[in-house]
Amino acid sequence: MYNDNAIQQLISLINENAGLSKEKLREKVVKELGLISDRSVYYCDDYTIRFSTATSKSFSNSVVSLSRLSKHDDKPFIVCVTLPKENYLLLANTTLLKKISHSSQKLTVDTIRGTFLGSDILREFNRIKNEPANFKELYLFHEQIGFDGNLERLVEATNNIVGTKTRVELTKADIENIHKSPERALQFFNSNSFIALKEDLENRVKKVQNEIGLAASIANVNLRGRTIEYLITADDSDPIKKKIIDALHNNSKLPKITTHDKLGDYSKKFGDFIVETDIKTKVLSLTANPKAYNIDKLLEFLSKDKSVYCMFFVGIDEDKNISTRLCSIFQTELLKNTKCIYQWAGRETRGVTQLYGHIIKDLLSNTSLNIDIDYSISRLKEMINL
Repeated sequence: MYNDNAIQQLISLINENAGLSKEKLREKVVKELGLISDRSVYYCDDYTIRFSTATSKSFSNSVVSLSRLSKHDDKPFIVCVTLPKENYLLLANTTLLKKISHSSQKLTVDTIRGTFLGSDILREFNRIKNEPANFKELYLFHEQIGFDGNLERLVEATNNIVGTKTRVELTKADIENIHKSPERALQFFNSNSFIALKEDLENRVKKVQNEIGLAASIANVNLRGRTIEYLITADDSDPIKKKIIDALHNNSKLPKITTHDKLGDYSKKFGDFIVETDIKTKVLSLTANPKAYNIDKLLEFLSKDKSVYCMFFVGIDEDKNISTRLCSIFQTELLKNTKCIYQWAGRETRGVTQLYGHIIKDLLSNTSLNIDIDYSISRLKEMINL
């Protein structure tokens, strides 16, 4: 969670003390804000900060080890660089790193090692400058991915190896089928099959609505999403689901929840339609810009005849009331609030998409169906050409 007030207090204090040495600035900030030391970094409940010094903004100093960052990557990780006449701030969570530079030859997804340098921190992310005014927007995207979601990308970028996520190659026939997918979606959403899927998902939510309300209090956004997704999609006889329900009611540790890195969370066939549905949960009182879908996986799926991809939004308000909405990804309002994140992706992929968080709340209160075929095809062409 991003605590705007706490981080603004930190930024203001640092800006007011330009010209101090790194040591004096660090001492002042740590004392006034009551930060806790973890070797080279200092933290509180709302953020972690690392102090460094340089002669220019293009600094290449060693910042911190990846293993230490992994301990603090679930809150904003800020690097403060003291320059001769100003203090320079960067957000340095794993989403904002290009690679790991120092002592990282043996970095793997199973062996976390190496250190990142100042030059490894992205100064711009998807055309958004890495500066204090944009920290909230940048962190809200990072929050949806987390350390585990960035690790393989960093291993690939650091060791110059081919990642497991690769760019899908499309034939002419594949592209023609992809271009037909908005029309297929329109056909599905005007059919009884859509009603059947909607009722199925809504009934699944009703069965676990109390548990969803409890899970909404989980602070870790990734764990919260995985837990609610599992509650909705798993059968009642599933032993992990039973353990999750018991843990939520007893306020005890949740069992390990393994979710497959697939395009959708819920697969179902309706006659000729092959339907994948991605479940997205939204605590309506919180601000977030969630990651949506992997573009290559989407294109590969939509290249299949009769394929339809949906999103099922589950909103939870402050009183634990639940609202739901089953949408096509080509719903015009949704598609206009979906942006492609290609700069961050691995070398061999087209990247992922991100939703502007406000659109989820808007869609939950609007049941209209509006698919602009021409606009949808133009967005698909944009994705294909990435």
